[in-house]
Amino acid sequence: MPLGPDRLNYLNDVIEYLDEIFRDINQGYLFDFLPWLIPFYTTHIKKIMHWSTTKRKFILYKIVDCRESNINLEEPDKDFTDALLKSLREDQNVSRNTIIFMFEDFIGGHTAVGNLIMLVLAYIAKNPIIGELIMQEVDFVSNYGVRSISLYDMNKMPYIMAVILEVLRHSSSPIVPHVAMEDTGIPGFGVTKETIVFINNFVLNISENNWKYPAQFEPKRFLDQTPVLNKLGKITKKNYNNGFQLKKCIPLFLPFSVGKRTCLGKNLIRGFGFHLLVYIIKNYNVNSADFSKI
Repeated sequence: MPLGPDRLNYLNDVIEYLDEIFRDINQGYLFDFLPWLIPFYTTHIKKIMHWSTTKRKFILYKIVDCRESNINLEEPDKDFTDALLKSLREDQNVSRNTIIFMFEDFIGGHTAVGNLIMLVLAYIAKNPIIGELIMQEVDFVSNYGVRSISLYDMNKMPYIMAVILEVLRHSSSPIVPHVAMEDTGIPGFGVTKETIVFINNFVLNISENNWKYPAQFEPKRFLDQTPVLNKLGKITKKNYNNGFQLKKCIPLFLPFSVGKRTCLGKNLIRGFGFHLLVYIIKNYNVNSADFSKI
């Protein structure tokens, strides 16, 4: 059933608020370090509370309450929502707040996927050869459309994953701040308990100390070896058999943070981003008549 204009606008607001909340909590304000400044940020804090309340109401009214009243424990799960709501009834250790937090992460993850794919498509439009190399990989793995590509093919398609990683490097999304749980030290600097620690992801991703020509968009930097092209400029079957693969570990590249505060949705973003990008490249010609406007 199609959404009416009012419901569609409401959904758009919720998605926008999710993006704004994520962007905001990672910015770092003076009151994060000087709590006595909080009264000067009252208006902004109220705005964040409005965003948070709106998305919480959406999850409760449009997802949880609507589906929970009709859930049938005897029927197989239709989707992720069924699985979560059933766990609420079947496991006493699962609280309602836990379920709501998981829905918020899940919906927020989908907005992150959308933002990521839009950035990837922009880079492909500006660099057509990237789209061509992805298409060559798609053609080979799918046997030129004979079979569908699934998440199980991610390891067989290192170039498309390298493109996604290079977009993450270029976009340098902020990382959720950490809080020191005890007095400790970070190479050369003392950090006292309850100190808020921000990771400067932008510097990590653009520093010449960490990357060769960091300003250039070059997915191959994430591959262990560069694929060899034949005279027609295409990746040959032999290249795939010999194998070039995604690098396992790249020091100081932390697109999803690290440790206990690692992004819960990182696998969702990688998986959905991969599948959506494959579908788009396979079915559409992504280009721009005027690259300078992108």
